[in-house]
Amino acid sequence: MPKIRRIRLRPGDRKELESWVRARKTPQRRVERARIVLGSADGLSARAPRREVGVSLPTVKRWLDRYEAGGLAGLGDRPRRGRPRTSVTAEVEAEVVRRTLEEDPPSGTHWSTRLMAGAAGLHHGQVARIWRAHGLKPHLARTFKLSTDPEFVEKLRDVVGLYVDPPERAVVFAFDEKSRIQALDRTQPGLPMKKGRCGTMTHDYKRHGTTTLFAALDVATGEVIHECMPRHRHQEFLRFMNEVEKRTDPDLDLHVILDNHATHKHARVEAWLERHPRVRFHFTPTSASWLNLVERFFSELTQRQLKRLAVNSVKQLTDTITAYIENRNRDPAPFKWTAAAEEILAKVSRANATLATIH
Repeated sequence: MPKIRRIRLRPGDRKELESWVRARKTPQRRVERARIVLGSADGLSARAPRREVGVSLPTVKRWLDRYEAGGLAGLGDRPRRGRPRTSVTAEVEAEVVRRTLEEDPPSGTHWSTRLMAGAAGLHHGQVARIWRAHGLKPHLARTFKLSTDPEFVEKLRDVVGLYVDPPERAVVFAFDEKSRIQALDRTQPGLPMKKGRCGTMTHDYKRHGTTTLFAALDVATGEVIHECMPRHRHQEFLRFMNEVEKRTDPDLDLHVILDNHATHKHARVEAWLERHPRVRFHFTPTSASWLNLVERFFSELTQRQLKRLAVNSVKQLTDTITAYIENRNRDPAPFKWTAAAEEILAKVSRANATLATIH
């Protein structure tokens, strides 16, 4: 078996090399070089570092030569070939940032690295580095909507109070309807996921009708009372509320958090509330559906079940939704509200102040 020359470690180098090998944050290329040098110092054969480290014999010889010539410093990376990076002056960098923030490109709605490079006379890689340094991402945009409800503060405190400090001998439900859920089927069968390839599905689909999911999330337990119905009217809403009340302990009050949809404020709904005094509605502010915890459940349902679902009938769709929720209810997990009302109001105040300054 061929031997590689046995080198003699310099004083103190063994301890340093072994610490490189043990440390989790040491770059793997440095660990590789340390093992090569330690293997040579211990008198291992040429195949040992090649087999353990996974490098060729010329690589082993190269790093042994560099260690003998320069010690531990010789195991570092040397400057690579290629044209040296040209520096961008502070004035040019400031101009790129200013144009990104204050100007629009000649065509389109936002800058790209190549559009800005052409306008500023730079390479698109230089523009990308400037944007990263300043945290600029012109290709991204977030959506938002501030509530203009005159009773926003009162409704916010009411709903958040139910989450963080619910009343005694009462059940708090977060309620909403997920309307027009489409029963979609793909035009062609997709391919399953396998190693090195994700699953596939066609971009187009066939519609087979819609359904509306009525859901009441028990805030304390995470259990969901649900029912799928073909329409979304006050008749269906009252039918579902009767089911919710029937399935709740008659000795407990019911506090229902819901949005300002006209279905929830119909005259017959108000008459129903008068006949059921233990039920109380709490309305979220206008344009503040994010305040309703059941929306978190709808997001979970969409991502885990509906997004990739392929069905050929409304019945198959409703059966799938029912099976998912019933399986979830066997071991429900509640969503925990963590944002205090004062924190939300502070964010809303900052957002309103920013909008007022800009506009």
